[in-house]
Amino acid sequence: MRQIYFSTYSIAAFDPTEHAWGVAVASKFLAAGAVVAWAQAKAGAIATQALANVTYGPEGLAMMAAGLTAEQTLEKLLAGDPNHAHRQVGLVDKNGGVVAYTGRECNGWAGHKIGKGYTCQGNILTGGNTLEAMAEAFETADGELADRLIAALLAGDTVGGDSRGKQAAAVYVVKPNGGYGGDNEYYLDLRVDDDPDPVHRLAGLVKLHHFFFGASKAEDLLPVDTSIAIEIQTVLKRLDYYQHGINGQWDEATRSAFWAFCGVENLEERWSPDKHPELLDRVVLEFIRERFGVSNEGF
Repeated sequence: MRQIYFSTYSIAAFDPTEHAWGVAVASKFLAAGAVVAWAQAKAGAIATQALANVTYGPEGLAMMAAGLTAEQTLEKLLAGDPNHAHRQVGLVDKNGGVVAYTGRECNGWAGHKIGKGYTCQGNILTGGNTLEAMAEAFETADGELADRLIAALLAGDTVGGDSRGKQAAAVYVVKPNGGYGGDNEYYLDLRVDDDPDPVHRLAGLVKLHHFFFGASKAEDLLPVDTSIAIEIQTVLKRLDYYQHGINGQWDEATRSAFWAFCGVENLEERWSPDKHPELLDRVVLEFIRERFGVSNEGF
């Protein structure tokens, strides 16, 4: 089977506060995230690239889940791989231990940079400034692990990145019971597989993930006054959810129609008739106004 080099820059990291592990990657390679990014809650995270050996992902995670450190796992992976000189890999274990490897046959510019709880690596880059920028951005960015991983990718993309150009980007974050409904560990798994500006598109997807699946903040909850009710009734009537007169009343008929609208637009995490029915999240109003062209007068 013909193997192909992944001209790639990536970051693998652990956040002890969130108890989350993740990988973010960008490359001029179709659907790079499907090959590079691997993570398992309570085990670790792995980015495998260059002449990528995809077995490093599942085998490395199994080793770390069994208790091996990132360094011990890397040693075993390389020992069993006759082509290790062509590989590049970064590992973070369940305790935040970090190690990285850039084989001597990796195409340059190639290298890695390790920090506390994270490792950045890249090959066929415009230069080492890509990794320097990624590390600084990750260390100084605000927000949750996914946001900091995206900040690192954006920084690398801005200063250089893949010397061949742009095509794909991905971010993958796991944490115990972090998935939808709390039934699995897959908190976030987003990819842009083929796009002229994949990192910025990916950043937009992460914002959408926060919007659709994030919890409302108390400071963003607004009482539905007459002007807001009129706006919502106008939208609901135009979209054929609401059959009554536009009277500015946040009554049972309006709330029922709005709940049906929320089901179609996947807004159930942000509003329901059973929890704070008289309040509305400011970001939901902004979403409705932007997507459905509602006037923002009175807001």
